[in-house]
Amino acid sequence: MSTGEPGRHPSPLPVDSLNMWEATTGLPEQMAAALDWSGEHVLGITGPITNLVVAGMGGSGIIGDLVAAVATTEMVVPVVVSKSYDLPAYCGPDTLVLCISFSGDTAETLEAAERAAAVGASVVVVTSGGALGRLADTEHWPVAPVPSDIPQPRAALGAMAVPALVALERLGLLEGITTRLAAAVEFLARRRDVLAAEGGPPVAVARRIGRTFPLVHGSPGPSGVAALRWRSQVQENAKSPAFASLQPELCHNELAGWGQDGDVTRQVLTLVTLRHDDEHPEIARRFELVAEVMEEVVGDVVEVRTEASEPFARFFDLALFGDLVSLHLAGREGVDPGPVPALADIKQRLASGRAQE
Repeated sequence: MSTGEPGRHPSPLPVDSLNMWEATTGLPEQMAAALDWSGEHVLGITGPITNLVVAGMGGSGIIGDLVAAVATTEMVVPVVVSKSYDLPAYCGPDTLVLCISFSGDTAETLEAAERAAAVGASVVVVTSGGALGRLADTEHWPVAPVPSDIPQPRAALGAMAVPALVALERLGLLEGITTRLAAAVEFLARRRDVLAAEGGPPVAVARRIGRTFPLVHGSPGPSGVAALRWRSQVQENAKSPAFASLQPELCHNELAGWGQDGDVTRQVLTLVTLRHDDEHPEIARRFELVAEVMEEVVGDVVEVRTEASEPFARFFDLALFGDLVSLHLAGREGVDPGPVPALADIKQRLASGRAQE
């Protein structure tokens, strides 16, 4: 699979200690590599699967959101995304638990995996190792290995998403995933060359957002998951507040909150809408009406429209766009996008507390 050479676009970031720009722009190559070795992965799952739980947090957990979004229209078993320590009470031998943790040491996901073992659920693990990898070895669970040299979990989007989706295809829960992901890789390689180029579209969007906080609106499905990805990437890469909401739900609550204080919100918020050509007609109309209302209460309204026609390609296109916007926002302020000291401090303090118990 030919996708071009990663890193051909020089980094515009004044500081980037973990090479997040290179890891981000290498997404097509990362996905292609994951497709190559995911096809060789042999799953040892037997017996009927009547429900699926995806356990993961942060950059790993977004994969669960993607699976759940696809499940609405493509899967015949219900899907629950667990972003905590627990599993649903109904989990048992007919449950498949997909545990995704880049490091393998995510406390919430590790405890969820232990609970899965206790109730006899089938488990598939996506990880680079750690305690989760060791537990998988003990329990003889199939493991889709993630390269450990990726600088941060949020930069391993393709390396974690592809094997998880291929695993579901091989279990008979999703159809045609390998072919669709291969097409998405080819599309994304071309798209990356446009988005990562000097002065590319993400530069313009970052300039329009400036020092305001992005409020990202998406719609149900993969493009809605991309809105969640935009929010978390701005938070972690740019170290800036960001928010996300989905149509049509936001028309039943959030919109009412813009009835006053426009003099304040105009100074601090920029609305970003993530659009595609196959939106439900009523949702498309809602986007237009909401933009009209909010032009009065936000600093700017920015539309980002994916050029992809297939749901998976749409997600990765919009996700890559948002990833690059977040890096440009970091660069504008001289912020190092890689380290996340606030998150590391919380994890360290929690670990210290557990050790003292």
